[in-house]
Amino acid sequence: MSIVSPANGTDVCVGGESRRSGSNNLSLLLFQLSSISKAINSTEIPVKEKHARRIILGTHREKGAFTFWSYALGFTFPSSSILCWKFCHVLHKILRDGHRNVLQDCTRHYSSMVEIGEIWGNLHDRYGQLVTLYSKLLCTKLKFHTKHGDIPANLEITDEELERAAGTDINNVFQLSVEVFDYMDAELRLAETVLRQLNSSLAMTTLTSSQCRLAPLIQVIQDCSHLYHFAVKLLFKLHACLPADTLQGHRDRFHDQFHKLKNFFNRAKEMIYFKRLIQIPKLPESPPNFLHAASLAKHVKPVVVIPNEDEPEMQDDDDDEPEPLIEQVDIFDQTFGPPNGGFDDRDLQIETLKRELELLRAELERVKAEAQRYITQLKSQINSLEAELEEQRAQKQRALVENEQLRMELEATRRRNTEHESLQTTFIEAEKRAQATEQRYNKLKEKHTELVSSHAELLRKSADTVKMLSVTQQTQEEVERTKQQLTFEMDRIKQESDMKVDGVFALFPIKMTSHTSEQINSSMTALQTEKERLMRSVSEKEAELSSLRQTAQLQQSSLQQERDKTSRELGELQGKLKEKTSQEEKMKQKLLEEQFALLQGTITEAETIIQDAIAKLDDPLHIRCTSSPDYLISRAEAALGSIDKVKKGHADYLRNMSDAGTLLRSLTQFSHLTADTIVNGSATAHMAPTDHADKLTENCRSCGTQSLLFLGEMKSKATLQKADPATIRIIIQKILHLGQELRPKGLDIRQEELGDLVDKEMAATSAAIEEAVRRIDEMMSQARKDTTGVKLEVNERFVYPVLAIRMLVIASTDLQKEIVEGGRGAATIREFYAKNSRWTEGLISAAKAVGWGATEMVESADKVVLHTGKYEELIVCSHEIAASTAQLVAASKVKADRHSKKLTKLQHASRHVNEMAANVVASTKTGQEHLEDKDTMDFSGLSLIKLKKEEMESQVSHGAY
Repeated sequence: MSIVSPANGTDVCVGGESRRSGSNNLSLLLFQLSSISKAINSTEIPVKEKHARRIILGTHREKGAFTFWSYALGFTFPSSSILCWKFCHVLHKILRDGHRNVLQDCTRHYSSMVEIGEIWGNLHDRYGQLVTLYSKLLCTKLKFHTKHGDIPANLEITDEELERAAGTDINNVFQLSVEVFDYMDAELRLAETVLRQLNSSLAMTTLTSSQCRLAPLIQVIQDCSHLYHFAVKLLFKLHACLPADTLQGHRDRFHDQFHKLKNFFNRAKEMIYFKRLIQIPKLPESPPNFLHAASLAKHVKPVVVIPNEDEPEMQDDDDDEPEPLIEQVDIFDQTFGPPNGGFDDRDLQIETLKRELELLRAELERVKAEAQRYITQLKSQINSLEAELEEQRAQKQRALVENEQLRMELEATRRRNTEHESLQTTFIEAEKRAQATEQRYNKLKEKHTELVSSHAELLRKSADTVKMLSVTQQTQEEVERTKQQLTFEMDRIKQESDMKVDGVFALFPIKMTSHTSEQINSSMTALQTEKERLMRSVSEKEAELSSLRQTAQLQQSSLQQERDKTSRELGELQGKLKEKTSQEEKMKQKLLEEQFALLQGTITEAETIIQDAIAKLDDPLHIRCTSSPDYLISRAEAALGSIDKVKKGHADYLRNMSDAGTLLRSLTQFSHLTADTIVNGSATAHMAPTDHADKLTENCRSCGTQSLLFLGEMKSKATLQKADPATIRIIIQKILHLGQELRPKGLDIRQEELGDLVDKEMAATSAAIEEAVRRIDEMMSQARKDTTGVKLEVNERFVYPVLAIRMLVIASTDLQKEIVEGGRGAATIREFYAKNSRWTEGLISAAKAVGWGATEMVESADKVVLHTGKYEELIVCSHEIAASTAQLVAASKVKADRHSKKLTKLQHASRHVNEMAANVVASTKTGQEHLEDKDTMDFSGLSLIKLKKEEMESQVSHGAY
């Protein structure tokens, strides 16, 4: 009941006011839900501003985003990338402009944002790429503002508030600057990708498809202007406290972001779309100079201005709905009062409101039922999410265990590497010392040779001196004999003279005459003269003899000194030579010991690697790992090659144990390749039949055991000589044989048959496509008789991809012939295919896939035309055709000349196939929408796993295709 005051027309309600308020809230809730459904859909048009504004007002009205998320969780995000893109746009807007509790509500659904990004990140879709980047940006935004609660989601704070948020701890400022850089990177990556897609498609910004991509960049521009200002302020603060060299990385990162942001702003200013919606600030010509604190005064905070006028919107029938009736009545009553001020009109209004109340009650019941249905759906989603959460927790626990194991293995490997590096350093130092000792030894050897030659020269001089001395002695003896002879002769002459005188006086006593006396006197004078001459000769001989004696004594003294010096130097050299020989022996022994220590360290590391591989055989976490027989064969062949290198390195080491380099390298390679063979053998066994799996696991275990035994023999000096890896070779050959048995039977084609098989497959593919064209023509002829309008238009487009595939196969065949003719040289075509067997098998596989795709499209088209199939099957076939086309082009491109005109022709044909397939998808969706009213596309039975399974079954069942 309500009471009316006639004086002022005021309606004083007792119970009706609360009912009216409840009705208002219900109407506003319905209005908000309607705005959400109209803002977020799969139509490629930008989100209208009035819808976004109503959603934002709704968050302020309910003080959160509960209604938004309750409705949003009902969207099928994997079905449409455009829907995801517009959802991210709306979420970005309510984060910036909505109620402050929106951040907390959105953080609860952080995992949903991550999941949306991961879903579209694995799919090749232009909008899907943008959705992945946008979800990463929003996740970064949520984490940043959750961590820094003082900074609102719209980033609008004063410099003083930024200072308080950064704090006084320079480490916190440093970390905040890094997070701002990451935030800016996420914004710029999204903007660059949007602009790049528009450039690549040459789109005009006046088209709604382009505006749909550009619309979120308004929020990106708003965020980037504030983040740029934050980065400048924080970097100036860091440079005031830290050295410039420490912040070089920050400056480089800021400069890179500055140029990207400036380029983004300049390009956005040139677009007509942004000119009426936002005023983009102008950045300075060059980034601030953080090395000069005075540059901060020149910094001007960029300000983004959003005009107050609403965006012009396209008119549509369902968009221009009136505001809620009750709200209009309330506004009219508050402004003008009740009409006529009378009680009768009021009663009429009460009756009207009662009827409306009944209608609203019915609507409320319907909304309650709808809400209950949403609650049930949400509960089921919560249960499934909780189950997924438990599974993720278990996976996380397993990942933590694996991470801890890997961390321990990494630490052990680092320790071994450190020990190996220290041993290697010691070995290098020992080599340097040995080289230095060798140089000193060579110098001593040269000095010894020089002393030996000097000693020989002295010996020759000594011999000459001895000869001269003997000659002098002979001369002295001759002088003595001559002197004695002269003395004897003088005595004899004197005696004879005396005897003659005495005889004369005895015989002639008569007085001698004067004549006789004169004769005697003259004789005496002559004898005296002769005597004096002889005495002078003796004196000269004695003087000469004395001189010779002095010379001989000097030479003898010099010779003795030289002998003493030579003896001393020779003794010193012999001592040094003995010391050098002893040091060299010690160095050789030490070198041998260090080389053996390096060998032992390498063997220890190899044993650890082999033991880790053996442990994988019994590791329950390894059961999920699988490998292909082809990869196992490649690993086994590489391991066999490493065994040959080990044997050669072993033989070289036994011949020269001072150089273990070759053996060390071969052992390292052997351990890794053998462990790789064991692990991949075990992984291959997980997918093999029971008998083969048991044999493969047993051989892998035996391979590890024998490898450890061989390494143990190599580790000991006693058994080093007899160590032989022959047993390991036999076991790995068994593993190789088992891998060859496990290879798919389709690969057991002899290499000489590959050339014929390529021609057969290409011919079969061409025949299948020709048959597909024929069947398509027949179906279209029948369809033109039975159908008209949209359905006929959709059906007629089925033929285009098949015709494009025919042109693709022709271009591929021409390019293949060019590759063979240009690459085979003097070899035959068969020899060329056999030599390049891997490439040939890939080409065969690609040709099969193309033929199968064309055949399947014809089958699906036939079912659609006969009303027994689904359009969804055609869409799947179109995607498969695009994938197989890419495979065929990639297989052909591997060996083609990049400048080949036929390769260009093949690429054009591939793009044409993709365009035709895309047209089929688009036409199919359009036809589905027109033909089936509002029924959604049914992909529920065609999950990714099921599609792949059906594809594999189809390939197996179709054989050649």
